[in-house]
Amino acid sequence: MVGVTEGFRRLKKRLHWADGVILAALAAFALYVWFQIEGKLNYNWRWEQIPNYLVYYDESTGGWATNVLIEGLITTVRISIYASFLAIILGVVLGVARTVTNLTVRMLARTYLEFLRNIPPVVVIFIFYFFLSEQLVAAMNIEAWSYGVARQENNGIWEFFFGDMRRFPSLISGVIVLALFESAFVGEIVRAGIESIDRGQREAARSLGMSWLDETRFIIMPQALRKVLPPLANQFISLIKDSAIISLISVQDLTLRTVDLAISTGMIFEAWITTAALYFALCFSLSLFFRRLEARGRTAQ
Repeated sequence: MVGVTEGFRRLKKRLHWADGVILAALAAFALYVWFQIEGKLNYNWRWEQIPNYLVYYDESTGGWATNVLIEGLITTVRISIYASFLAIILGVVLGVARTVTNLTVRMLARTYLEFLRNIPPVVVIFIFYFFLSEQLVAAMNIEAWSYGVARQENNGIWEFFFGDMRRFPSLISGVIVLALFESAFVGEIVRAGIESIDRGQREAARSLGMSWLDETRFIIMPQALRKVLPPLANQFISLIKDSAIISLISVQDLTLRTVDLAISTGMIFEAWITTAALYFALCFSLSLFFRRLEARGRTAQ
């Protein structure tokens, strides 16, 4: 209780009169929008039904179970985590490729980046999906394998990590597409981190007879990665928001589940406002978590 009181005191000291004006303006705008909806659209609000689409009581099991919105949120988290790992791996490769002395390698990496920067994300998603992800899933016969796993009785571990195995091909497609898209931005972050290292360290490593690979592994990359951790954390949060794009390729994430819910029930405003709140809660929580980790890192230094 004392900690909460102290936190309120600190917050009160940090607030300025301009903050109160901004909050009042936002509240007035929200009320204006509310009265406009009430007066002109004659919309029938049904907020009391939304909790049933988050969790519900399953009589067959005698316990509470997640419903469409929470299931979509869990799928979004899964895709974001797996795509982040893959994007970091690809991004590190791209970042290193952008700094090597070989002109061909540098130009290939830069072409990949410029391609993504100058084409709308929706177009990029469809290009990756139809020309790479879908072909890869078909070539590796992933669909038949995942349906075989779904028919097994002891597949709890698979469902824990990947959800409904019958939808595993679309999950993998979404992970691949999102990772390929985000890897270019991760690559630019890594490139900036590498180029921020003083050139004198490279010269010192070469004077000791270290090869380029050892120089990069033991001297440059440890320092570069330490510097780029904060922007990489921000990129992970951006990836969660960007994951809504893959609903266009029928991945059962939170956005697609919300579309289905809004169409089937007619609760358009309730569904989308709830979804916005879920995205905000997830991203804001991660932002606070990464900010605390960054503060601890500065303290440790």
